Amino acid sequence: MLSLVPKLGDATMWSGRVIQGMTGFIVLTAVFFASGPRKDANFPVKTQPVTYDYNPCCASPCQNEGICFSLPSNNYTCDCTMTGFYGRHCDIPEWRTWLAVKLKPSPDTIHNLLTGYSWVWAVVNRIPFLQKAIMRYVYISRGDIVDQPIRYESMHEFITLDAHFNNSLYARTLPPLPEDCPTPMGIAGPKELPDVEILMEKVFLRREFIPEPHDTNLLFQYYAQHFTHQFFRTDFKRGPGITKGNGGVDVSNIYGFTEQERNALRSNVDGKLKTQIINGEEFPPYLKDVEGISMDYPPHVPIPEHGKFALGHPFFALLPGLFAYATIWVREHNRICDVLKSENPHWSDEQLYHTARLIVVGETIKITIETYVQHLSQYNFKLTFDPQLVHGTHFQFNNKIHAEFNHLYHWHPLVSDNVEVNGTNYKLMDMAYSTSAIFKHGLDEFIHALVNTRAGALSARNHNPVLFPVLKKVIEHGRELRFQGFNAYRKRFQMQPYTNFEDLTGDTEFAKILEDLYGDIDAVEFYVGLLAEKPSPSLTPLTMVNIGGPWSVKGLIANPICSPKWWKPSTFGGQVGFNIINTASLEKLFCLNMKTPCQNIKFTVPEGTP
Repeated sequence: MLSLVPKLGDATMWSGRVIQGMTGFIVLTAVFFASGPRKDANFPVKTQPVTYDYNPCCASPCQNEGICFSLPSNNYTCDCTMTGFYGRHCDIPEWRTWLAVKLKPSPDTIHNLLTGYSWVWAVVNRIPFLQKAIMRYVYISRGDIVDQPIRYESMHEFITLDAHFNNSLYARTLPPLPEDCPTPMGIAGPKELPDVEILMEKVFLRREFIPEPHDTNLLFQYYAQHFTHQFFRTDFKRGPGITKGNGGVDVSNIYGFTEQERNALRSNVDGKLKTQIINGEEFPPYLKDVEGISMDYPPHVPIPEHGKFALGHPFFALLPGLFAYATIWVREHNRICDVLKSENPHWSDEQLYHTARLIVVGETIKITIETYVQHLSQYNFKLTFDPQLVHGTHFQFNNKIHAEFNHLYHWHPLVSDNVEVNGTNYKLMDMAYSTSAIFKHGLDEFIHALVNTRAGALSARNHNPVLFPVLKKVIEHGRELRFQGFNAYRKRFQMQPYTNFEDLTGDTEFAKILEDLYGDIDAVEFYVGLLAEKPSPSLTPLTMVNIGGPWSVKGLIANPICSPKWWKPSTFGGQVGFNIINTASLEKLFCLNMKTPCQNIKFTVPEGTP
């Protein structure tokens, strides 16, 4: 019978192998799971006595989020603490980091996976536990890319307490470039950046309308503008780095930014907002009938008093598409109040108003994730709004708006040159500062016109010159804020930097134009690079997806209504209110608040539209 105990003569050999194996295991485990910085990673790292004739931190020598720390005599060191890297430039990975990098697919690979293999995702989307697991990974992995707490703000290139406590400052993902650099982009490129007028003419000007290749319509374009202007609220009187916004989805674009504005728009009856009836339809009130609201109607444009409306955002009455969304949301709030009143007849006006507002926040987030971001990303994986997926994880429920995010979201190429409403053609400037097209044709007819009109491709050389004044300010403000170069942001968001202009643009002729303007690929400005990049499977170029995605996901899921103590039926007036959020959709938002039957309410033009 075979014995399970080794023979005495084999003891030495057997014990030696065990010890050898255990020793190897212990060594490997210690290397792999070692915590704390290595000796090489201690701060400060000893540097060679090299002398520079400029601030060496201008060259951004520290890699992998290492921090460049300037020393006397124009020298520097790199602080690699907690980066997973060590060495003079934080460029040598520790074992755990090396393994993680080897195992983790690149952002390009992940994006191509999510936008391709439709048959695989069709199966995954039908398996709830698998879909939820991937959605949880999306929420957490995207959120982890954003600093928590925020380290940088718009006014300094080093960490300050203002980054966390001063809510009037935009956050920054990368600190501003030092002011004493050899060139505006650090050490790369020319001593002076390209003239803005020349840049707009050569890089941005629309010579011929380029339609969006995924059949995107103007209903999408106006949703993007209406949604984002609740938190992109730059205080231009104080500077492009100053914000008046609250840092997230607060639906101030519907209800007003200040308490005075919110109170002025309330009817104080059954929780509802003020409205009026025009041509048999419910619309926001006239400005002359509301005290405490100011709108950005330009003094040089003649607008009759009955044509000026009071809305939650000061310029949402200047463009009919924004006015249409504002009107639909006002109607939706009042509709929700009716539902809550029927369920809770004992509630006060105050409770009805605030609960309806909470529900509108939930509807906004759900529609944004499941319809807007879904279309924007062109993922074949089904995105869902499910806050419980991050409950019990390390996800943090706080958020600040980044200055770079504000600049990234200037999507003027989406704007078409004209809109046809019921046989009448309106050029871009025909609809500026006026809502007359809505009242001439009816709100429903105008909404269908937005659905049926193609948006422009979100790319370079597709800006209507009418929008150049805004574009010019974007470029100038990026320079004033000393944004780091486009490649620096690619590296920060775990993408490989471009090595040449043709790789960036995918177009030989356009690459030559950019090279003549900037000279060095590392000198390409942040916003210029975002729009100049070659197309991707999504609506935006790939870098815009990979940079904007983390800010978007973080801002949406970090909303307080998504936190464990808030996300429950009682917060929203019971199960009925909770169900309004959980069943919300773009189609329902419009169809429940339009006078006539609605059709094809989606972010794409109907099939067969020229």
